[in-house]
Amino acid sequence: MTAQISTLGELLSAAGTQWRAYDIGRRITKLDKKQFAQIESTSTPYPYPLAGHALLAIQFWDNNATLDPYVWFLKFPLDEQSKLVAASRDHFANMVVEALGTKITGEKAQGKLDNNPYVFTPNANKLAAFNALLKREINRPASQYYEYAERYFAGNLPEDAWQTLAVQGLADFAFRLDHGKNAEHLNALWSSLPMPVKQPLSAMLEHVAGNTQFSELLYKDCITALKNKQLDVLICNLRALSASKAQGLLLQAVDQILADELANEADVLLTLTGRCWSAFREQSRLFILLDKAAHNTQVDGLFTSIFADLVAIPSLRPHVLSILRAENRSETLSRAIGRLFS
Repeated sequence: MTAQISTLGELLSAAGTQWRAYDIGRRITKLDKKQFAQIESTSTPYPYPLAGHALLAIQFWDNNATLDPYVWFLKFPLDEQSKLVAASRDHFANMVVEALGTKITGEKAQGKLDNNPYVFTPNANKLAAFNALLKREINRPASQYYEYAERYFAGNLPEDAWQTLAVQGLADFAFRLDHGKNAEHLNALWSSLPMPVKQPLSAMLEHVAGNTQFSELLYKDCITALKNKQLDVLICNLRALSASKAQGLLLQAVDQILADELANEADVLLTLTGRCWSAFREQSRLFILLDKAAHNTQVDGLFTSIFADLVAIPSLRPHVLSILRAENRSETLSRAIGRLFS
């Protein structure tokens, strides 16, 4: 990097662009510029690490030259304290400067970073969700698939029309619940949606802070799924509830799930860890989760994976580490912890 440019923020600003940064690893979450600067300076850890990395979406645009913003999807390694490995960021920025100079927008920039080792492609659900969010934030129309999805949820299409719903249409619908009667229509249909619709839609809704009425419905459906031992239905409802503003309902749902035998299922434990991590700032709840993971025999290394995931999240790290000193652990949990250091 040059002496004048020492961070991505400075590179983007030097190129004359407006820009925004988002975490795209766990839940799509906007990172304000002050927070992003602290992450880049390594004065603060990355708040939402995933598998030892920061997964970022950098949206930028040149007001004088382009209509649509550009997006870099970037994956940078983090150290053991979940702080950015600055050398990797520097390497990426150097590659950008070498390939593009500070002209990072326009036709000449197209395709120049396709083989960059820090550039990645999100999975289809995450990409559709981010595209839907981006269109909302820059006040652009939704994709061509949105109207069909809107008509489906309004009940204006044949019953089997779900088979031709596009993932992008579901994403646009999820991010536009405040349009027209979309929220009302979703509330009416959610419990009876076929699983091939409910599963991808729940993957979109986990990025959306739903209203209280919908959150109450999701909570009730979680409890019903527990009673009926419907694993897939439970996971869909939990994913859709995970970003709710009604965090009290989420905590109640998590507690009910942890008290049920379905909490022994690996998929449930992974959903709780990956989507509902904020619930585990409470020590007793975290203790139960880790004990369940230690007892699980369905997936090899499940406890190690869950422990590593949670201990890397800065807001949870002290709580997870305190479990190492807890005296009232089960023998199985103690053995699982011991294997972490063997």
